[in-house]
Amino acid sequence: MTSIENLPVAVIGAGPVGLAAAARLVERGIEPLILERGKSVGAAMLEWGHVRVFSPWRYNIDAAARNLLEAFDWDAPAPNHLPNGREIVEDYLAPLSRVPAIAKGLKLGATVTAVARHGLDKVSSDGRVGRPFLVRYSDTLGEHDVAVRAVIDASGTWTQPNPMGISGLPVRGERSTDKVSYGIPDVAGARRADFIGKRVLVVGGGHSAINVALALMELQQTEPKTEIFWALRHSGVERLLGGGLNDQLPERGALGLAAKRAIADGRLNMLTGFAAESIAIDGSSLVIGATAGDGPISLAVDQVVVTTGFRPDFSFLRELRVEVNPAVEAPPALAPLIDPNLHSCGTVPPHGVEELRHPEKDFFIVGSKSYGRAPTFLMLTGYEQVRSVVAEIAGDHAAARQVELVLPETGVCSADPVTTSSAGCCGGPAPVEVDACCVADAVAKSSGRSGCGCGSSPRPEAVSEGV
Repeated sequence: MTSIENLPVAVIGAGPVGLAAAARLVERGIEPLILERGKSVGAAMLEWGHVRVFSPWRYNIDAAARNLLEAFDWDAPAPNHLPNGREIVEDYLAPLSRVPAIAKGLKLGATVTAVARHGLDKVSSDGRVGRPFLVRYSDTLGEHDVAVRAVIDASGTWTQPNPMGISGLPVRGERSTDKVSYGIPDVAGARRADFIGKRVLVVGGGHSAINVALALMELQQTEPKTEIFWALRHSGVERLLGGGLNDQLPERGALGLAAKRAIADGRLNMLTGFAAESIAIDGSSLVIGATAGDGPISLAVDQVVVTTGFRPDFSFLRELRVEVNPAVEAPPALAPLIDPNLHSCGTVPPHGVEELRHPEKDFFIVGSKSYGRAPTFLMLTGYEQVRSVVAEIAGDHAAARQVELVLPETGVCSADPVTTSSAGCCGGPAPVEVDACCVADAVAKSSGRSGCGCGSSPRPEAVSEGV
């Protein structure tokens, strides 16, 4: 067998973080093998290509990727422009994929179905460290096995949306209709005909839900019969609307403020404390059985959009020794830093290989998948993750542990306010008349400071880019 040091490193997924990992490998003189299940790089991002992200270009380009691109006369986007998902793919990821050092190792339409240690099952320990990995993938030509020295799983969570039910399960009837959509469908563009003039239920309490609701309001201006019901699982809207103008990512703050105005104008029918129980088909309508507010309701709608987050897929990793927190489904050392049960404002310190390691040496999960079910990931975080991970794979252990990251501050909380000081932070909800997510946020803003003011970290994160 070829010496393990001469084997490539497999990168699963060719989104922003996966291609950043590939660029870091090239920078270190290591050959990447990039396996992307979609027909193009950034395939998942193209599914929400119509959505503008909250952070400008200067936060969205990995440093090693930029160096590769600039060597090939790449025209860098304006640093302060806010791109949408399609622009990120067309103006950044696609050109990066054409850089020869990346292109020669890129395989599109390649779905990874299993990863294992070459010649060893999960139970076998003797000689495990130092063995190459075996990655199995399928494409139009069939199944293929390839040996690699390390594996970086940047496959994301987009293909695994959370269901509508509050118990983590689909509600009865949810899977029996094609009128339930997930994520951020292009309701004002490609799928306009499905939603204009219809009664639409949006379920979810994050920025994906705000994006969908505001897009539906665009249709409402053209066709006033478009009726929007917005269902929140928690009891109020204060946390959802968040930091407003105190957000250092202004587009995110503006989104919350726009939703707040729409609610005040009565253009959105808000349902709080919402718990769906069933979906029944009645002719061309869906009848949603649920509890909301003080009791049971029955709501007839034409379409449902579920924006309740995503979860990781570990099915193809069953033969590896992967360890994740049982609640968040993130690596054990990372989970306490991002657990929404513990952090009311999403404060996440910089982290790298130490927080991302698994019992399986030289296997790493990075990007949004590394956060499991936590809704706090930013692309910039993923870029620092892969810088650290690739340094470790290359044997530069000191660089792998010199983790530094400056993130834009935000006043937008990503979880319900935590009332105990031992949990880290906010000291309970802000007064209802104050545009703040929690007590500490209100205090910070009253003194003219931006950001939530929760905890000790000056670099809090907020919700996922665009999703």
